[in-house]
Amino acid sequence: MDVSLDIQAIQKVLPHRYPFLLLDRVLRLVPAQQAVALKNVTISEPFFQGHFPDYPVMPGVLIVEAMAQLGGVLLLHGTPTGSQLPLLTGIDKVRFRQQVQPGHQLYLQAHLQKQRGKMGKIQVRATLDALDGPVVSEGELLFCLMARPDSVSEEP
Repeated sequence: MDVSLDIQAIQKVLPHRYPFLLLDRVLRLVPAQQAVALKNVTISEPFFQGHFPDYPVMPGVLIVEAMAQLGGVLLLHGTPTGSQLPLLTGIDKVRFRQQVQPGHQLYLQAHLQKQRGKMGKIQVRATLDALDGPVVSEGELLFCLMARPDSVSEEP
């Protein structure tokens, strides 16, 4: 089953909210296999105020976070809403190859390599302005799914 998710559907899966929700749309999701998402990068992003005022560049750590959020969607889609949190437990072989600046579209890809119980390994890639565009970053992310504490609200 191949699905897409708008921002409201993404917010039902992930606990992240503005300014830290870094996915605008999931373009394609094949549960437990792969996902593709889009992040529109605009000058109004809060991090551009200080990174860097005269030459705005999206911080690499936020590119990794965007890829991790897509990995979270891939792992959580189809689970009961609010029942689990995807925690990033490792970052392996991640490289940065291009800068991301205002006006770019960041295409994110995640492929589930393996999942054993609550642990998962996901191959990730980010490209500029198209799925087959220049590679911005790629690597492997490790996850652990944990039961969501009762104190975390399901709704924004």
